[in-house]
Amino acid sequence: MAYIGKTPTIGNFQVCDAISVVNNQAAYTMQVGGVNVSPESSQHMIVSLNGVIQKNGGTNPSFTVSGSTITFASNLVTNDVIDFIQILGNVLDLGVPSDSTVSLAKLTATGTKNSTTFLRGDNTFNAPPLGGITMADQWRRTAAMTITSTAQVLSANWEQVDTSGQGTIGSSMTQSSGVFSFPTTGLYFITVNQNFYDNDTDSRYFEFKIDGTVNNSSYTTQSRMTSSLKYISSNTYSMLTCNTFFNVTNTSNCKIRFKAESQNDTTIGGDTAFNESQSYTFIRLGDSV
Repeated sequence: MAYIGKTPTIGNFQVCDAISVVNNQAAYTMQVGGVNVSPESSQHMIVSLNGVIQKNGGTNPSFTVSGSTITFASNLVTNDVIDFIQILGNVLDLGVPSDSTVSLAKLTATGTKNSTTFLRGDNTFNAPPLGGITMADQWRRTAAMTITSTAQVLSANWEQVDTSGQGTIGSSMTQSSGVFSFPTTGLYFITVNQNFYDNDTDSRYFEFKIDGTVNNSSYTTQSRMTSSLKYISSNTYSMLTCNTFFNVTNTSNCKIRFKAESQNDTTIGGDTAFNESQSYTFIRLGDSV
């Protein structure tokens, strides 16, 4: 038949080693198996002295406890006998608390607990992430480049914007031979403004691409914009904008590069002093999807 009523609490009940009374001494060390033991309090104990159970709390207790030391209310004498000291339960085994009974004060967590922090899943108190943009970075090309009818990766002459008044938010992009790597995972908005001008001839098309890879190997076109250029006089300028969202799920594998081609030789601008009609902007919008 199943047990009816509240399930009994099972603990590690311990009986202390025998203690020899020392004449005119009140304090004694409690041990179990030769190892010091420390009850939670005197009320977690049953103590028998000279065949009488001792009062273990309240007003005028018969003994007190501090760590592994029991101290009787008065000194014991040679003929006194400590019959037994029993510790009730394993004070380290609290069992499973009932729902909604554990307060924040009972939690062991790192960090500062106050009105501006929250408890994370890794048991640390931390400030919640702030709203708004956490990463924004901008690059530019430092020199002009001739674009031909063969699609070319813009692999050289890159720099992060550094003119007085310019800046970034958060960790920056990095690039190697025109391949851009992201500082963290997330969904990024990438937008490009790039000017181009004629080499004394018409170009039926000028094409610009944002290529991306998710395996650090094969690239696919993420965005492509096309314009044309009608030669009027030397250095006739035009401009295009190209942009995309890019989902970075792995910073080692997800990367971006830029390519351009033109029907006839065309030049794209660049300058190290300022954004000369060209800028390459990366903004992290949120977590990867």
